[in-house]
Parts: sequence; structure tokens; C-alpha cells
Amino acid sequence: MAGDSHDLGSSTQTTLSQPTTTTTTTTTTTTTSSPSSLAKLVAKVPPVWINPFCGSVAGVASGFVTCPLDVIKTKLQAQGSFRQQQSASYHPSGEVIYRGLVGTAKTIVRQDGLKGLYRGLAPMLFGYIPTWAVYMGVYDTSKDYYADYFDEKWQAHMAASVTAGACSTSATNPIWVIKTRLMSQISASAGEGRRTPWHYENSFDAARQMWRSEGIRAFYSGLAPALLGLTHVAIQFPLYEYLKFRFTGLEMGEQTESTPQNNIAMLAATFLSKMAATTATYPHEVLRTRLQTQQRGTASSDGMINKPRYRGVIMMCKLIVKEEGWRAFYNGLGTNMLRAVPAAMTTMFTYETLKSQLIKMQKEAGVVHPRHEHKR
Repeated sequence: MAGDSHDLGSSTQTTLSQPTTTTTTTTTTTTTSSPSSLAKLVAKVPPVWINPFCGSVAGVASGFVTCPLDVIKTKLQAQGSFRQQQSASYHPSGEVIYRGLVGTAKTIVRQDGLKGLYRGLAPMLFGYIPTWAVYMGVYDTSKDYYADYFDEKWQAHMAASVTAGACSTSATNPIWVIKTRLMSQISASAGEGRRTPWHYENSFDAARQMWRSEGIRAFYSGLAPALLGLTHVAIQFPLYEYLKFRFTGLEMGEQTESTPQNNIAMLAATFLSKMAATTATYPHEVLRTRLQTQQRGTASSDGMINKPRYRGVIMMCKLIVKEEGWRAFYNGLGTNMLRAVPAAMTTMFTYETLKSQLIKMQKEAGVVHPRHEHKR
């Protein structure tokens, strides 16, 4: 009995200890593999929406940062397009209102106060959301599509950037026309002959007045040079992909768990690609702004109907060269560089960082992203 009692005691001790060991192991496994509540929430987002979402957030971030410089650039680009067509004595140097970055900023603050530097912010933000959402979504998808038709990656990247740019530009042109009208608007306190032919209180007022007095065509002013501006993204994004790959070994949107995001290399790639693209394609922005800021079929102060000053891109180029010289095609270039380069760096940094974090959280929750894994 003593032996039986000893065996029973040993058996009982062993039996009681086993569930304890099992419970401890199970608890440890559950703790290490359980995703966070935020990761579970992010996991519900379809992977196809990651790029549009990150793109729209990135665009809004850059819009807040660079709005004052965008206002200054737009005013420099647009000046010279509001003079009276009937005026025989036109002296470009005598009608210049805005001179340089600092001079233009001082004029805006003097006429409209600090809020003048943020005129057009609302349509800018409303425009950036769909613009970058469409662009990043189409670009990422198009890269995979064109990869089957081109042998070289840069060719697929260029075709994808043009496709994405055409889609986003066509979809959002009306928003950018309203933004440009608001930003180029000169204060009502300016002298006679210097004020713009319109005065809008806000974005909705601008849309209402344009629809009533000019019709739907006004919302698509400047679309032709804007589409010509696809050469800009055709340079910027393939060059960014190339430079980022040379600096980091990763393409746009790619990541590895072992390699942290190289922010310096990413920002350097953005800086160089944006500088190159802007310098090469800047004149189209001036042409687009001139077309977007001219009115169609509206009455002037003397009751006469204003005819469009510029009729087509070629005619506009000839008229600008004749009246203002070739330098007019580069009005606001310095300001635009100060605006466009930080905007691009903000956009790409926000996009790459946010996308990396969202994909990381989705992977934590078990969502597979095979296309975003870097293949070595």
C-alpha cells in the first residue's frame, strides 16, 4: 500500500503539474502573436485602397506646408494677362505689380493681410485629395500592367506616370481652375486697371459665378497645357524610382523588415527628381495659369463683351513673346522651386512613411502583400 500510495502521489503530482505547464505555454504564444487593435482596424482596409489613401494624405500635408508660396507663384505667373485688350499704350514694365518672392509677399499682405497668403487653400486641399488618390492608385497598378509590355523598368514607370497623370488631371481640372482664379485674384483695393476682372468670396462663390457667366467650358480652361505637363511626371517619377533604387536598393513603395527606411536617401531622390522635372517643363505651368485665369464671354465695365485673350496654345505663346518676351515663360520659376521642391519632399516622405506603416500593421494582422516585398 505504501508503494501504491507513493505511486498515486507521484501520479497525482504529475497530472496536476501538466495543465499548469500547458496553460503557461498557451498564454505566452497568444501574447506574442496577437496583433494590436490598430493593426486589426487597418487590416480591414482593402489593400487596393492603401495607395489612394496614402496619396491623398500626402497631398494634403504638402498643401498646408506650401500654400503661401503657391499663391505667390500663381500671381507671378498670371500677371500680364489682365491688361485691357483695347489699350494701345502697353508698357510691360510699368504694369508689373508683383516683383520677386519677397516683393510679392509684401504686396499681398499689404492688400489682403496674412489671409491673402492662404487664398485658395480650400480648393487646393479639396483638389489634392482626389488628385493624389487617383495618381498613386493608378500609378501603382499601371506599373504592374506595363511591366508585361516593356523590357526596361524605366519605360514601364514612364508609361505608368503618364497614365496616372492623365487620369488625375482630367478628373480634377475644374478644382484647379477655381484654385488658380482665387489665388491670382488681386485685391479690390488695387488701382483701376490692375484688378482682376472678377472677385470671388470663396470657392463656392467662384464656382457659382463661373458657371453662371462663363459656362462649363471655363472649368476646363488650361486642360491642354495641363496635359502637356504630363511630361513633368514622365520625368519626375521614373527618375525618382531610379535614384531611390540606386541610393537604397528599393523602389517606390518597396520595403524590407530587416532594412529601416532611409529617409535621407529618399528625400535626396525626391529633391533631385523634382528639380530636374520642374526646370525642364516649367513653361507649361505659365501657359496653363494664363488660360485658367482668362474669362470667357463676360461683360467689361463699359458693357462690351470680353473676348478670350488667348486662343489656343500656339497663339498664346506668340502673344506672350511679342508683348512680354521669352522670360515671361519663366515668371515665378524661383518661387515655384521654393514651393514645388518642399511640396514634393513632403508628399513623398508622407506617402512612403504612411504606406510602410500601414502595410507593416496589415502584415501583423495576417494580411499578405506579396507585391510589396522586395525580391533580392
